[in-house]
Parts: sequence; structure tokens; C-alpha cells
Amino acid sequence: MFGKVQEIPQKETTSFYPRSPYACAKLYSHWLTINYRESYGIFACSGILFNHESPRRGETFVTRKITRGLADIMAKKADKLYLGNIDAKRDWGFAGDYVEAMWLMLQQQEADDYVVATGETYSVKEFLDESFGHAGLDWKKYVEISEKYFRPAEVDLLIGDSSKARKNLGWKPKVNFKALVKMMVDADLEKVGIKL
Repeated sequence: MFGKVQEIPQKETTSFYPRSPYACAKLYSHWLTINYRESYGIFACSGILFNHESPRRGETFVTRKITRGLADIMAKKADKLYLGNIDAKRDWGFAGDYVEAMWLMLQQQEADDYVVATGETYSVKEFLDESFGHAGLDWKKYVEISEKYFRPAEVDLLIGDSSKARKNLGWKPKVNFKALVKMMVDADLEKVGIKL
């Protein structure tokens, strides 16, 4: 069930191994960008962006599912939050930092491809610890694991090597994991009228 990544950490030269239709579509776009750059001389960069999160993240993505679910629990709109594989590890960064990296790519003399990632990995369980802990709750009392939410082809560990972006673009993430989780929790709590 779980997919092995081709290399740890993943960098620009790591072989791709998409594990979902969404990932396959992104891979098509990546190669199309390279094809147009090489075939037609178009200034086109491909950002290989690891999970980029913010309060605007779609509610079906696990991070927002957690922060929105926590807000619903605190607002007494829900009793439980149902999740799948909470052992999966991801390299989560702040979307605003990643947009800055995209802008920096476009300021270069030569178009190129860059991994944009924090270089740190946290499990869904650690995201739960941080988010519920910020609200003063124990997630184990509210979260249930459901087979319904397990992916048919899962990746157990994603962590990016953004050393090329750091070196060539002078980029580095500014928002750390704890600050990102706090930002997302606070935003969803505010939507239900709760301020910590």
C-alpha cells in the first residue's frame, strides 16, 4: 500500500514516482514546462513545491481538515474528526514563503527548475499534536482513524532538498512549522468566533 520514495531527501534530480492522479497531472505540467523551455526558448521555470500550507488551503487537504475540524469541535459543531494515515510524514511549509521562491525564480537570468521545501518533515500525528495542543486539547479524545480515508497508493515520507533554491535564489523559508500550525489554527478558530 505504501509507496517508497526514490530518494531521501528529494531534489531536482530525483526520479518522479507519482502516487495519485493529482500527482500525475502535476508531473505532466512539469515536463510540459521543460519541453516549452527547451523547444521554444521560452523563459519557463518549474517549481517542485512541497506541501505549501496556509489558512487558505483547501478544506479537503489534511492540514485544513485538522484545523477546521478542531475549530468545529471547539465551537461544539462536531464531536469527532475522522482521519486516515496519521503516520504519513510531509515537508510542510508556508505558502507565502513558497510564492516568494516562485517570484525569485522569475527574476533569474536563466530559467531553471527548483525544489521548494523546508527540509523538515513532520507526521500528521505531529500536526495533530501541535494544532490541538495550541488549543489546549488532547487530539486523542477527538480523532478517530477511518479506513475510508486511507489512500490506495500512499507515500510514507516526503522531505525536500531545497539547497539549489537556497544557493541560487537566496531563498529560505521564514515561517517554521509551529508558527504555520498556529497561524492555521487561529484563522479557523476566528471563523467560528473563537480567539485564543
